[in-house]
Amino acid sequence: MKFFVFACTLFVATTSLAADSRPNILLIAVDDLRDTLGCYGNPAVQTPHIDRLAEQGVRFERSYVQYPVCNASRTSFLTGRRPDQTGVTDNATLMRDKLPDVVTFPQLLKEQGWHSAAFGKIFHLGGGRNASLRERWMDLPKSWHSAEAFRATETGSRKLAGRNLTGDKLNWCHWGMMDGGDDDQPDGQIASAVIARIESLGDEPWIIGAGFMKPHDPFVAPKKYFDLYPEGSLQLYRDPADQTPAPPLAVGFGGYGEAFGKFTDVERLEFLRAYYACTSFMDAQVGRVLETLDRLELWDNTVVIFLGDHGYHLGEREWWNKNTLFDRSCRAPLIIAAPSVEPGTALGLVEFVDLYPTIAELCGVTLPAGLAGRSLRSMLLDPSQPGKPAAFTIVTRGLQQRGDSIRTDRWRYTEWSDGERELYDHDSDPEETRNVVAANAEAAEALRQLLRSNDPRNAVSK
Repeated sequence: MKFFVFACTLFVATTSLAADSRPNILLIAVDDLRDTLGCYGNPAVQTPHIDRLAEQGVRFERSYVQYPVCNASRTSFLTGRRPDQTGVTDNATLMRDKLPDVVTFPQLLKEQGWHSAAFGKIFHLGGGRNASLRERWMDLPKSWHSAEAFRATETGSRKLAGRNLTGDKLNWCHWGMMDGGDDDQPDGQIASAVIARIESLGDEPWIIGAGFMKPHDPFVAPKKYFDLYPEGSLQLYRDPADQTPAPPLAVGFGGYGEAFGKFTDVERLEFLRAYYACTSFMDAQVGRVLETLDRLELWDNTVVIFLGDHGYHLGEREWWNKNTLFDRSCRAPLIIAAPSVEPGTALGLVEFVDLYPTIAELCGVTLPAGLAGRSLRSMLLDPSQPGKPAAFTIVTRGLQQRGDSIRTDRWRYTEWSDGERELYDHDSDPEETRNVVAANAEAAEALRQLLRSNDPRNAVSK
């Protein structure tokens, strides 16, 4: 089925929409999704529904998160502020404990008359079994009229195959091939709940978050999605022999490196297959939601934003996780579809803090003060525009250690609190395998100064 992806009109001569034409916003946020999508040039993975969405909208080739773990990234783009502004730099800090009065973009639209609802993981899902704490993590009632988590509800099916790939050293690192159907798994239940809510709202404008949790661990999906990747069909990435070692804080931390270092090709291939199977499972749920918009003829007033909350390593530098300052972790998929936007690919640099002002401009609502990003409207109208001069990402390693990274058109420069520095030339080394900081002192110093001048700890980025 062809998807006709429309959104609110992007007026050239005006920046607001009439009250009776307020667009719906469908935010599809996917957990731990790197560019393993057909539309991003990865033919090994089967993602036909996301690929069709990309054919109708603008696919951002170089979009960067501000912190490459779930809670910190989501807090950043939902508030439009950088992690040094939010104070959220881990998966344990509750946003409202740091920013009790901040207005998130779902809250902004909710206060302006949009119905707001979240299904699955939009904000980070902390809180364990404590229902009241879980509501605080989901930011009820400020951001949403309603929100449902669908976490750890893999019932109604049984495991046909699977195991922990680290001999139980890392509890999360296991995969499962399940019997049963899509709705026996949380992501299927999320899709069904999103569809039901859309069907119930009629002409009322809405913002709905569809927070799909796969391909995040545990790598569990129905068997039919594993069957898409039969034995012998996948190839592993191999680090080049001349790769320069990463600094101590860059990768291999937290005991993960030791566990991953014991992987044989058997574990690597099982991990890769399970990640791809979960990605295809998630893609099928995205397709169900998009087909609902088609069936209900809602495309002509619905903005569709698809994103991954950060990137992910699948064997690069023997790392099978996120939370690094390499491009594989900092870069994530972003697709925005709109009616007056011709399909295209934007090659310019963009940041996830740009989403808040983009949504506000498309919906004709006034921005709050203190946002770090800028609207992507001009790039939607003309994807050939250059984008930003640089994108910024940070990580912390405990209370006293951190890394700061800047990505420009050509370079990635990273400096660590222990004094280590990295510089990678994307013109010749897009996988960032050779640290050339010693041979490019002038470029490194210029990037160092740019990193300093754009540090929110000194002044809010404009």
